[in-house]
Amino acid sequence: MNSILDTFRSDGLRQWLPLATLVILVILVGAFQPAFLDPSTLLQLASDTAVLFILATGVTFVIMLGGIDLSIQSMASLSSVVVALTLARFGYGAFALAFGLGILAGLLSGIAHVKLRIPSFIATLAMGGVLYSAALVISKERSITLGESERGYLGWITGTLFGVPNVVVIGLVVLVIAHVLQSRTRFGRYSAAIGAGEPAAYASGVKVDRQKVIAFVLSGACAALAGIVLVGRLASGSPTLASELLLPSIAAVVVGGTAITGGVGSIWRTLVGALIISVVRIGMTFLGVNIFAQNIVFGVVLVAAVAITIDRSKIPIVK
Repeated sequence: MNSILDTFRSDGLRQWLPLATLVILVILVGAFQPAFLDPSTLLQLASDTAVLFILATGVTFVIMLGGIDLSIQSMASLSSVVVALTLARFGYGAFALAFGLGILAGLLSGIAHVKLRIPSFIATLAMGGVLYSAALVISKERSITLGESERGYLGWITGTLFGVPNVVVIGLVVLVIAHVLQSRTRFGRYSAAIGAGEPAAYASGVKVDRQKVIAFVLSGACAALAGIVLVGRLASGSPTLASELLLPSIAAVVVGGTAITGGVGSIWRTLVGALIISVVRIGMTFLGVNIFAQNIVFGVVLVAAVAITIDRSKIPIVK
């Protein structure tokens, strides 16, 4: 069994298997539902994938370090509530406020992790609880629907650019920025080094704590942006708006080929993973699978992906 898993974890197969899986899934869904391959349907698929990809992009930075961020869905929901409550008063400033809260939440999670030496899953789980409770309190446990005057500020999300939905354009901008950060900056190189071997990176003079804090800030910022995009698409904010997106987001990262133990992965792999999750979701919808039961499939997919990509040499004792 170990030799089989080692074969699957080989760099070449790990890199191309997710893309091959995506192509096969698209062909299968298209065979059963030919309308799926229409350009309009594919654009809709891209639009639906944008929020998931933005969330997954943020957590990719943390997973590359060998950590995890379990607060992203709460941050996205809080972001949607903040925008919905303040858009009438602050206009476009409401988006900046929500984005700033995401940066602050990520900063606090990072500081709690590196300064208090709290494991990332505990620090972010606690932060997620705080953010979720804050969203419930300020929204008075209700969904906030935007009025017609407020929806005028959402054109940069709901509009189109040369026939392409703006939400897809936003996702592409996030992709480009994240790719540059990961492949063209010291932060990206140091992140891979830390994920591959933190003691060695520390001994080499890498400021490990600073890199971790930056990763959590990026994760919080992406979560806030995802919440903002959700408001634009749904014209409402809610403390539970993104509550079903945590598992698919992490699954998208790992299914794309990024190792949960860190050190191996890329934003492009996360994009492929997000598309795979979206195609699987559409396929299950065509088959009539209950939307709440879909997380069962995502859970199984996540376990399988982790089993294939995890580097067991980094965790000789599994706790």
